[in-house]
Amino acid sequence: MSTATTPESRELTPVSADSLAALLVAKERPPRPSALSTSVTFGWRAILKIKHVPEQLFDVTAFPIMNLLMFTYLFGGALAGSPGEYIQFVLPGILVMSVVMITMYTGISVNVDIEKGVFDRFRSLPIWRPSAMVGYLLGDALRYTIASVVMLAVGLLLGYRPDGGFVGVVAGIALLLVFSFAFSWIWTMFGLMMRTEKSVMSVSMMVIFPLTFLSNVFVDPKTMPGWLQAFVNNSPITHLASAVRGLMAGEWPGVEIAWTLGWAGVLLLVFGPVTMRLYNRK
Repeated sequence: MSTATTPESRELTPVSADSLAALLVAKERPPRPSALSTSVTFGWRAILKIKHVPEQLFDVTAFPIMNLLMFTYLFGGALAGSPGEYIQFVLPGILVMSVVMITMYTGISVNVDIEKGVFDRFRSLPIWRPSAMVGYLLGDALRYTIASVVMLAVGLLLGYRPDGGFVGVVAGIALLLVFSFAFSWIWTMFGLMMRTEKSVMSVSMMVIFPLTFLSNVFVDPKTMPGWLQAFVNNSPITHLASAVRGLMAGEWPGVEIAWTLGWAGVLLLVFGPVTMRLYNRK
């Protein structure tokens, strides 16, 4: 009568180190992912975070609507004679202000991931190093687009009529997204430098509030004192607001568009390398 062989009674065949190494390298390694694919993947990760925490969309929906209603109906009569006249001027400006202000959440997201230790895993992956940062910005570009669409929808209900039509509106939003992408690199830098997300928010607000309010977002700079006009007329937010306002009005403000793209290029060239240097040394 034969006895059954149990797993415990089987002897393990020893495998040499050379055989094991040969087995591991026998299969061809998968190709290294491209910079575009990794950046899109990290961007999709940022979008999924919005899906699981939809409260993140509060700042791109309720906050812009509140600003538009408040400034249009509180100051429209005093500044332009009627809310209907004022909204033609102020809506593109508030659109710029709202999107620029929410760019600071990019730095907050970076800081949160650092505190959780996620970045240690990212840095160990064989991928293009800036893709993690670019992914944050691509994901936030969706939030900026949502804010723009919400603002325009509410503005149309309130009587805003862009003379530039669909093409002018799309061109204005596209220019705003390009500038916001470059502007967000400032906050990724702060997200890597600061210890807590509250510190990132505090520093960001100290920069954004003066920069957005000391501009032509709400009023024409001609009514300001001369020394203040010198600052406001050369502010990147003023150039951006004038360009977006002109495009939506059916004009082609070439000088303002050039200034806006120039500011975007400078911000990207200055803060992009600084951010990546901090990221590599973090």
